[in-house]
Amino acid sequence: MKVPFLDLNAHHAPLRNEIDEAIRAVIDSGAFAGGPFVARFEEDFAAYCRARHAIGVGSGTEAIWLTLLATGIGPGDEVITVPNTFMATAEAITFCGARPVFVDVDEQTYTMNPDELVQAITDRTRAVIPVHLFGQPADMDPILEIARKHGLFVIEDACQAHGSCYKGRKAGALGDAACFSFYPGKNLGAFGEGGAVVTNHDALQEKIRILRDHGQIEKYHHTMIGWNARMDGIQAAVLCVKLRHLEEANEARAIHAAEYDRALEDVEEIVTPVCAPYARHVYHIYAIRVQEREELLHFLNEKGIGCGVHYPVPIHRQEAYRNLGYRREAFPVATRCAGEFVSLPMFPELNSGQVETVVRAVKEAIVSPMAVRM
Repeated sequence: MKVPFLDLNAHHAPLRNEIDEAIRAVIDSGAFAGGPFVARFEEDFAAYCRARHAIGVGSGTEAIWLTLLATGIGPGDEVITVPNTFMATAEAITFCGARPVFVDVDEQTYTMNPDELVQAITDRTRAVIPVHLFGQPADMDPILEIARKHGLFVIEDACQAHGSCYKGRKAGALGDAACFSFYPGKNLGAFGEGGAVVTNHDALQEKIRILRDHGQIEKYHHTMIGWNARMDGIQAAVLCVKLRHLEEANEARAIHAAEYDRALEDVEEIVTPVCAPYARHVYHIYAIRVQEREELLHFLNEKGIGCGVHYPVPIHRQEAYRNLGYRREAFPVATRCAGEFVSLPMFPELNSGQVETVVRAVKEAIVSPMAVRM
């Protein structure tokens, strides 16, 4: 049995009638850029995150970038984040003219280690971006305490954490703002690019709304230099439909994760994900850690099992950021994990037979290393 890493067709099939109707409504209205469909999604998503405001934008990258700009971060400033994230987290900092500063992560959760954060703060530090990696929120209380002590903004990178919770509070309403991506493969995915900023701060959301629309407070009246970062009406309409099914989908992901956990818990060569006591993990990615990664990847591919690696090269080792001057051996936990992660198939429509097929192949590869090499 072949098992795909992600099956968007299976995910969309039961929603097609709702989605088709929503797209037709946008076409009939002609409200393709911004407009009422975006406003409706913003209202629904803010309520889902238990926050006052959501601002729809063109991508998760734009969400982080505009939030940083709205907080006044620019040249000469430093923003602290982690090296084991997608490049966009650091890119957004750079495009503000600021400098990304990295700290290592916790060995079990793979999210920002608050103890490392304290040591990285300088008189140029303006903000902290903890990344809710793979669907699990960072340990926010100590991060927020440290940030408040030093007068720093806290911006959640929640691009993989739609619906996750920290001590019962939804990701999106934990820091000063939170940034989401709606790339198609996300837990809440659009039919293309999309993103949002969620915040409880009235002034901040107003500034982001102006920045996303060329700095306009009204048509042709520009109070600042902004950008074209509006969300499309069709994406918003699709997201409104899929948001209604997000909780059910996240619960299905948790069931599949538990099946993986039980099946792999006795394989000492594998480290399975840890769900922190404070967290609701929504398993955007189910990443195990193994020593012989390339051999396992090859074996699974030969068996027709989709798998991936998130993220094989930490940002401080990327050629694009060589100018930051970090040693290759910096951030040992993040670096070690980057060399060991294997992401197994994870999507709501997985069935127990598919999970069993994946587990059987993983165990075969681990227990019978000669089979991997042949």
